[in-house]
Amino acid sequence: MDSYKKYLPEGVQDYLPQECYNKRQLESVIRNRFFISGYDEVETPNFEYFDVFASGIGSVRQEKMLKFIDSTGRIMVLRPDITMPIARMAAARLKKQKPPYRLFYIGNAYGYEPAHSMQQREFTQAGIELIGVPGPEADAEVIALAIEAVEDAGLKGFQIEIGQVDFFKGLMEECDLPFEKIEELRGHIDHKNCLEVELFLGACGLDGGVREKLMKLPSLYGGAEVLEQALRLSHSKRSEAAVENIRAIYTALCRYGYEKYISIDFSMLQSIDYYSGAIFRGITKDLGYPILTGGRYDGLLGEFGLALPATGFALGIKRVMIALERQGALQSIPQPQTVVSCAENGVELAYKAFSEMRKSGRRTELALWIKNTRDLKRYAAERGVQCWLFINAEGNMEGNEQI
Repeated sequence: MDSYKKYLPEGVQDYLPQECYNKRQLESVIRNRFFISGYDEVETPNFEYFDVFASGIGSVRQEKMLKFIDSTGRIMVLRPDITMPIARMAAARLKKQKPPYRLFYIGNAYGYEPAHSMQQREFTQAGIELIGVPGPEADAEVIALAIEAVEDAGLKGFQIEIGQVDFFKGLMEECDLPFEKIEELRGHIDHKNCLEVELFLGACGLDGGVREKLMKLPSLYGGAEVLEQALRLSHSKRSEAAVENIRAIYTALCRYGYEKYISIDFSMLQSIDYYSGAIFRGITKDLGYPILTGGRYDGLLGEFGLALPATGFALGIKRVMIALERQGALQSIPQPQTVVSCAENGVELAYKAFSEMRKSGRRTELALWIKNTRDLKRYAAERGVQCWLFINAEGNMEGNEQI
């Protein structure tokens, strides 16, 4: 039997020095953006009870979760999502505090998609949750912060697409379709598969007027002009309110100076069960899938006993890194600025010099196994280190570094 000890399980990866450096740098700039924007960092366990994700709004299909049994026989799950554990935590631990709660996180989530063998099963997400604030102002705040986080990451040429699940739900009120059929139609529209939409609507035998409106959904994409087009499609109060909600969010973001990043897409229909209003995703031409997704989920916290409105987003760290790499924007690890060594009796002075350099913020390498200046100079040159310092047998300093 072959040993697996030299191999990784499918869907996980090692981060070598260059990639790990960029990952940590990215996490650092995003963490700083969230923190200076008034959000507090929280951390939830990597695994939770199966019940957290198994039922109600936002439930995750069993086959997509990585499960195990604890010592008591209870089913545990490696968290497939971080928003739901934060909802659990807020309901259990923060309910005595007055909202709003501005929370952020950077952590790993885990999942499995049987149909996509190349999908990551472990992935790092950075996100925020704004809990306790209703209305388009809160949604605009969250979307603006998503834009700023991606800007800080150094990514160019990205767009934020904004949609509204209530617009679709309002159109569905004009139909008499079961939830399973609505979900099937939602998937076709979300993928802008006009042929499948047409075939589906024909098979359902819907009224011609309703069918015409639904056929136009995949083309409701663009700037502010799309809002008026959407209003003409439905006389449902729910759909009209959804359009006005997007108008308010769009107007706020334009006032913030972010119009160039924003497009409106009424055919974007992420889970209509999980989300309750505005939804959005970040895209870039350098990647074939979103770098971030988010939206309003006013019903989720009620599942945990704390009925508060909420909105937020999650950004995929690895996805942003891939896009940055394709734009040639990843950083190189800074080499040490100085390498220090000494003769046999100079260890005390060498380590003191090494410590002083680090205190001043210089990235310094200690190479005490090198016992002469010739080898130290060669070692520094091979490593691309500009400066070297050697303490000789008399306790004197040699080299091109000044203490």
